[in-house]
Amino acid sequence: MYWGARASVVRAGREVVEAGLVGGAAGNISVRAGGRVVVTPGGARLNRLADKDCPVLDMDGRMREEGLAPSSETPMHLAIYRETDAMAIVHTHSADCVAVSTLVDELPAIHYYTLMLGGVVRVAEYATYGTPELARNVVAALEGGRRAALMANHGAVALGRDLDEAVENALLLEWLCGVYLKARAAGEPRVLTDAQLGEAAERFAGPSYVPPAGPDV
Repeated sequence: MYWGARASVVRAGREVVEAGLVGGAAGNISVRAGGRVVVTPGGARLNRLADKDCPVLDMDGRMREEGLAPSSETPMHLAIYRETDAMAIVHTHSADCVAVSTLVDELPAIHYYTLMLGGVVRVAEYATYGTPELARNVVAALEGGRRAALMANHGAVALGRDLDEAVENALLLEWLCGVYLKARAAGEPRVLTDAQLGEAAERFAGPSYVPPAGPDV
């Protein structure tokens, strides 16, 4: 069962590898399917998965459908699902996101596209991977409807209403981090004020608003 959800996870795995967000067996992906969660297996290369490899779990982490052993970051995925309305999650170790996560406590608002991720992206406090502490820290960084967070000295997590959106948010976060690093290397980046972000948010909410396509990343 859950073959459609499993197939979507496998497809997203190939996409994030092709986009350069994940290398080797780093990173993991999940999608919510009813009361179940389909997640990538631990230690697996995301561009080499078969549908049957992806385990199906209940919200307590118990295996409900056969598959390989779930990712070590499964506790974080389940905690996010319990505390948010996310339907899909992409966790990467993409280079620019990791670099920024070592420099700041939040990604400065260097572009109004930060609003597409629910506001200024916070950096979750460091904790060992796969631990309940890390899960709590990431959930805290996502508070207030954020759709993405950085993870200190680790990587990034992006949420979506489906896997397509979660992948797009992961790509957008990597783009924002890349822009910030380039600007910081050249000088002191100019950061948008709360008022400027508020004006952009009002335009986003306006009746004639057409959603931006986002950068071609």
